[in-house]
Amino acid sequence: MLFFVLYLFVGVFAGVLAGLFGIGGGLVIVPVLIFTFTATDVSPAILTHMAVATSLASIVFTSLSSVWAHHSKMAILWSTVKLMTVGLILGTALGAVFISSVPGPVLQALIGVFALLLSLKMFFDWQPRGEGKKSGVLGLTVAGGLIGFGSSWFGIGGGTFTVPYLSWLRTDMRNAVATSAACGLPIAFAASITNVITGWDHADLPVWSTGFIYWPAVLGIAIASVPCARIGAKLAHSLDTILLKKLFAVLLFVVGIKFLLF
Repeated sequence: MLFFVLYLFVGVFAGVLAGLFGIGGGLVIVPVLIFTFTATDVSPAILTHMAVATSLASIVFTSLSSVWAHHSKMAILWSTVKLMTVGLILGTALGAVFISSVPGPVLQALIGVFALLLSLKMFFDWQPRGEGKKSGVLGLTVAGGLIGFGSSWFGIGGGTFTVPYLSWLRTDMRNAVATSAACGLPIAFAASITNVITGWDHADLPVWSTGFIYWPAVLGIAIASVPCARIGAKLAHSLDTILLKKLFAVLLFVVGIKFLLF
């Protein structure tokens, strides 16, 4: 019961982040799940893979809520989403297959490095400089594949990669955040299906798991994240998010250090 309450709190945070920054909250969800799975004696061989897979499964629900909120404000560039979707699905599925053979400690170290790099990017607001040129079908498909592949490794909805990419194309930031939220849906769906398949026959899976997905955590996170994603989306259209980004960057830095040193 205590852990389920924790999943609810994680859902609140993840939902607000999804709506506010266009990210699925995976870099909050994954560390908490790793710590809780460790405390509940989930096998070290699969706990990191379960954390990543469960995070992506919960992002399905978070993204749905966030997308609806952004769509109601006519902020999503659906033409861009459609052109990226094939790449997002294929890249995510391929990444999820590869990650299933990576040892848990190695995966945790990679997540730690990624969290540190992302924290520096967010704190100093590093953004790629683009020329404002529109990317064609091939460019958007390839970008979608790379975004999906990276997202499947870190349990995130892709916003960490999608927002900078769209910014590089000189997309308005609010449109970039909204479009990123929509791109998170195919990533989360593809990753969830693939993680069920790759983890299906593993001997160490706990009760209430399907493949690498642990449903009590998905339920708790989804219950809280769905309404909170709508709140975050509203805030994204009314608040200056610079300070919030810096605070979140500090949190990510601490998480990264934790994974690398402990």
